[in-house]
This record gives sequence, C-alpha cells and structure tokens, in this order.
Amino acid sequence: MSTPKNPIRAHRGGNRTVRIVAYPVLILLGLVYVLPFVVQIVTSLKTDPDAAAHPLSLIPNPFSLASYQRLFGSGVAGDAVPFPHWLANSVLVTLFVTAGRVFFDSLAGYALARLDFRGRKLLFNGLLTVMAVPGVVLLIPKFLVLNQLGIFDTYAGMIIPLMVDAAGVFIMRQFFVSLPKEVEEAARIDGAGVFRTFWSVVLPMARPALITLTILSFQGSWNEFTHFLVATQSPQYETLTTGLAHFVSGSLSAGTQYPLKLTAALLATIPVAILFFVFQRHFVRSANSGAVKQ
Repeated sequence: MSTPKNPIRAHRGGNRTVRIVAYPVLILLGLVYVLPFVVQIVTSLKTDPDAAAHPLSLIPNPFSLASYQRLFGSGVAGDAVPFPHWLANSVLVTLFVTAGRVFFDSLAGYALARLDFRGRKLLFNGLLTVMAVPGVVLLIPKFLVLNQLGIFDTYAGMIIPLMVDAAGVFIMRQFFVSLPKEVEEAARIDGAGVFRTFWSVVLPMARPALITLTILSFQGSWNEFTHFLVATQSPQYETLTTGLAHFVSGSLSAGTQYPLKLTAALLATIPVAILFFVFQRHFVRSANSGAVKQ
C-alpha cells in the first residue's frame, strides 16, 4: 500500500518551482526596463562622435563631462544651453502649482464629500465629465481664455490654470467620504466652524491622500508640456519640457548631440525620481489605508 503524499510538502515544492521560474523572468524584465536609463546615463558621459558611432555601448570612450559643462554654462562662449533658466522656471511653477493643487483640491474635495448644498451631485457628475475629456481638446479654449484675460505669456498664465485639477479633487473627495462623520460632529459640538473642522481635524487625518496628491501634482506640473506650449511664447518663460522640446527639435543646435540631449533629459528626471522614491511607501500605502478606525 502506497503512502499518501504530504499536501504541505507538495505545496511547498510547487511554490519553490514557481519561484525558480518567476525570479529569472522578473530579473530579465527588470533589466529590460532599467537598460534605457543605464544607456542614458552612459551616453551623457560620452563625446558626440563616440555616441554617434556606438549609441548602445555601456563604456564611454573617452569619458567626458562636456555635456554637463555646456548645460550649466561653462562651455564655449555662445554655445551654452539656458538649462539653469529652464530649471528655475520649472521649479518656480511646480512649487506654486503643487501647493495650489493640494490646498484647493482638498477644499473642493471636502465640499463635495461633506457639505450639503444644492447641485452637489450635478457638480460631481460634471467633475467626472471633465476627467473624461482629453486635454488636447482644451488647448485652443485655454489659449483664447488666457489671451482674453491678459495673462498670456506670463507666469500667472502658466500657474493659475493648473492650480486646480479634476483628478485631484476626485481623489480627495473619495478619501473624505471614507472618513467617519463622528469626528467632525464632535469638533462642531466643541464650537469649530466648517473651515476650522476641515483644517484642524479632517486634513491631518487625510495625510495618505495628501501625500499621494502631492506626488501626482508635482509630477504632473513638472512634466507639463501642452499647457506651457499654448500659454507662453517668449524664451524667458520656457521650462524644462518646452526648452528641451525646442532643443531636441533643432531650434537651438545642429547635429545629433546625443550626449547633451540625454544629459538634459536625465537631469530633468532626477527631481521626480527622488520625490517618488522618498514617498513611495506612503504612496503605495495610501491606496488601502484609513485615517481613523471606528
């Protein structure tokens, strides 16, 4: 009579087999995703002839920092790229837009979640409709509105239209709906008004959603291109995205200049990458976390 197999041992053996097959596949996929970034970093350290002759080589020959020097104005006179100016504009716009989105999206989300006013459901449905509209459809109306208000080709025209985002309002509204009303009712019994309740009681409880909104707002405003394209025309208002687009298109240079272009793209990516890696734990946790347990 044969001895029956141990189900626990069979289960462990099956898991071991899955790991043996899955880990190499995951490592291979990880290398495929990482390889373009490695090529970008290595190419930024090459000379123009080396990059053109060996674009996928992972060893610079010779090693050169000329692209970094040119980006920050220490290259040949008249040959420098206004990268520091683009960077300053991007930092300025991103900080204002991120702060504005976090504040105004939170206010609007709280109003849609908690305040009982006429037309609230209609307004929320309109918000969902706006989220479904492709952004490219709004480019011409944006230009006409900015021009009519007299803020075309200004910092105000770059910042103000981006300070409220439909997706951000939706995220905050959904989070506030999940919070227990008892905490707010207790605050009102103690004499707190609507804004005081929102600012001192509800907003600190919404930390996971606020971190998520901050990351998304920073990334969205840092990488914004189409709005800046229709909101400005002067070189003094160029950001990293619009400046790099003109540079890659050949408006500021001749030839391929792969090291210079990839160096600029690499430096433009670093702030967003740092922000995500610093807050990724909160970003992932916010999807399933609650602020208060009943």
